[in-house]
Amino acid sequence: MTALSTRRRPSRGPVAAAVGVAVVCAVAAGGAYAAGLGPFKAGPEPLDPAASAQARAFLADWSHGRYDQAAARTTSPARASEVLQSFTAGLDIDKPRLTAVAAERTRDDGVRVAFTARMPVTGLGTWTYTSHLPVREEQGTWKVDWSLALVHPHLSEQAKFRLEREDTSVPKIVDRSGRSLKGDGYPSLQPLFAHFARKGGTPRRAILLVDRATGETERTETTFPKRADQGAARGLESGDRPVKTTLDATWQLAAESSLAEYALAKHASLIALRVDNGEVLAMANWPAAGFNRAVSGTYAPGSTWKIVTSSALLLKNAVTPDTVVDCPKHLIVGKEFHNVETSEFRDATFSRDFMESCNTAFISLREKLKDAELGDVARTYFGVGQEWHVGIPSCDGSVPVPGDETEKAASMIGQGRIQANPLIMASVTATAASGHFHQPTIVPGSKDTTSTTPLPAAVTGQLRTMMRATVTDGTARVLADLPGEIGAKTGTAEVAEGEENNGWLVAQRGNVAVACVVEQGITGGGSAGPILHSLLTAVPDNPS
Repeated sequence: MTALSTRRRPSRGPVAAAVGVAVVCAVAAGGAYAAGLGPFKAGPEPLDPAASAQARAFLADWSHGRYDQAAARTTSPARASEVLQSFTAGLDIDKPRLTAVAAERTRDDGVRVAFTARMPVTGLGTWTYTSHLPVREEQGTWKVDWSLALVHPHLSEQAKFRLEREDTSVPKIVDRSGRSLKGDGYPSLQPLFAHFARKGGTPRRAILLVDRATGETERTETTFPKRADQGAARGLESGDRPVKTTLDATWQLAAESSLAEYALAKHASLIALRVDNGEVLAMANWPAAGFNRAVSGTYAPGSTWKIVTSSALLLKNAVTPDTVVDCPKHLIVGKEFHNVETSEFRDATFSRDFMESCNTAFISLREKLKDAELGDVARTYFGVGQEWHVGIPSCDGSVPVPGDETEKAASMIGQGRIQANPLIMASVTATAASGHFHQPTIVPGSKDTTSTTPLPAAVTGQLRTMMRATVTDGTARVLADLPGEIGAKTGTAEVAEGEENNGWLVAQRGNVAVACVVEQGITGGGSAGPILHSLLTAVPDNPS
């Protein structure tokens, strides 16, 4: 289980409603953007390319939901992170497109970079406006000079934006068998109903500029006209017919109940999906209201990511399950890495390193992989980092190329800048079990633009064997008393200095893969284990 030394911990986003969750995530990708790269049009060359590069990198991070990284490029990181998240989430903006168009020198030797913002408001349309980024030099480093006005010219300490939505009838939402999903038994699904507006019930909405103190409207910033084709454009059924999902009412009820009973005061979420086609059977969050962290959260996946790391190593025959890979208590790669409770397993095989979740053993194998290889394997075989069309907004993962050896060491154990969530890790588990990636979906008929390569049968067999051993003899023994040939992997992921670790557990039984994260859960087996044990006890071995 992943636990890093406290001597230097990976960066972490601020705590909004929950520890370690980045709010409203688009397709995540790491690393700074150089001038002229990323989703930006070429503009006039600024007087100082470094200033323009910093501005463009800020826009790239913002557009991809990397609020902490964007904020770190400003003169006020804490305030910038808070505002960028609340602005994007509060206005229900999905995957903003920010394009730098020009740069000019200012009188105070700074640089001013103009940009166009195209903000898709979920279910309504795109809000387009222009603004600019002031950039100034601080101690030899260019920084975006933070102010509310750079987010939007009318945003200020006195005025903010509010999205107004007219009341419309909520369509009937049903599961894969036609059973209704409305009611108190499905609290995690309530926030999603706005995404299932039927044709003819599409709302007419506006973004208003309001006084922060009084709440009075100062002006209407933009309106979104009703369009007859909006419901159909979102791939949903129209007329009086109910909206059908891939969810299974039995699994959803069990997921909600398991979280309510065992998450206790922690924030937690889980996903269950079919291995053979990626259809989501259950999607639950605790607390149920608010941000859908199960599909849109961004977490370090911790040692559950060793499924991907193992795949990369096995694919190139860098190791076999029987290869001896020593597991010492500590290993220094620019900083000290250690195992949970500083455990060690001398002369351990790679299979035992996997089932005991040995960090130092995996880190010692980092030179077996090229810097970009882990990300390439994640994208090519597991679809992580490609754009997924789940049917609702989702974060589809990020595996940046490490910037140095320390970051590469961290990435081997699912830390550093790797980002995932239960949807991604349930899919990774399903792919490892079957050898084939299937884009997860919650709305039947969602388009699929992914392109992946099947894992070799030999690699799949090795992964399944090691995951099974993790249940029978390793860190996932909490599931050992359940029927069926369950395979699993635990994870413990550090988040920030002074905060408890997040606990992870992924598992596969029959045709279902599940993933659960418990924020500040300390260990995966101890926190996520009881939740998944309860879920798998309450449901059949395989869904219909």
